[in-house]
Amino acid sequence: MKTIQYNQVGDFLFPDLKPEQPVFNSHYARLRYNYLKTNHPGHLLALKAKNELNNHLKEIDIQAKQRMEILMNQLLKNQPAPNKETHQMEWVQHMNNLKQQAEEMILNELIYN
Repeated sequence: MKTIQYNQVGDFLFPDLKPEQPVFNSHYARLRYNYLKTNHPGHLLALKAKNELNNHLKEIDIQAKQRMEILMNQLLKNQPAPNKETHQMEWVQHMNNLKQQAEEMILNELIYN
């Protein structure tokens, strides 16, 4: 079992919390980390203390990517894209719009929750 090192600051002892591995770095993981850092610092500290931060961020990233695929397929069924060969710019605009809608849903459901 690991021992926790403490630093004395004034009359208080604070645990020396340093991650054993670098923080998982992907788009959704960074968004989740920043959200926790800004809005729920206590939860972030608890994840760091238990050394579960990377597992949490990886899980969120996997869920978000899977959800993105599902949402894009559903949105394409409901709102079919124009013909890519004849209307290229309309197709790009349509796909970007669908991606933005799916991204907004993911942010509300997984990242900022």
